Amino acid sequence: MNVDWSLFLDSLWPIVRGGLLGTIPLSLASFVLGLAIALVVAMMRIGSNRVLSWIGRVYISLVRGTPLLVQLFVIFYGLPSIGVTLNPWICAIIAFSVNVGGYAAEIIRASILSVPRGQWEAGYTIGMSRGKTLRRLILPQAARVSVPPLSNTFISLVKDTSLASLITVTELFRRAQEVAAFSQQFMLLYLEAALVYWVVCLVLSAGQSKIEERLDRYVAH
Repeated sequence: MNVDWSLFLDSLWPIVRGGLLGTIPLSLASFVLGLAIALVVAMMRIGSNRVLSWIGRVYISLVRGTPLLVQLFVIFYGLPSIGVTLNPWICAIIAFSVNVGGYAAEIIRASILSVPRGQWEAGYTIGMSRGKTLRRLILPQAARVSVPPLSNTFISLVKDTSLASLITVTELFRRAQEVAAFSQQFMLLYLEAALVYWVVCLVLSAGQSKIEERLDRYVAH
């Protein structure tokens, strides 16, 4: 394949800009909302209320048992059929948040359960409520355990946001598609998009390592 370096360089900024203005904000918003959902579902799962625990279990099963693309299409194409029409960006954020929530809930649940039971008892001994013990003692310790898998979830989410291009959300891959359609250099542009995704994931992986190092030092002290 003869590489058109002029096209490669000319298209690099539009693709990177699509990542900066589309992929990254979409990933961050979806991940933050997904973590909030995950924390609620994780607490439902480990709580004593059997009904809430069952609801949390069903939610996780549905999310993990159906493809993300199907979830995205149900929200974007399905909701209008019942009279609910949302902006493509909102649809993408909802779909990705719900998906992240299903996977991250089990990560958070396992991380909380990994904290020794004695930590709960220590909190109760000094007069802390269950909620305060959770916030002050349990979650900080669980955070150290959950950082690696949650970071991997976020990196996967960054790549999964390429599916948003199918519902007209302008992000990194959508920009590559637009340039490729105009230039007809599909192989070159899609490889370029893959390269940009790779660089972004390398940066995120480096950030993950730094966070883990800081948490290790915090726990050591």
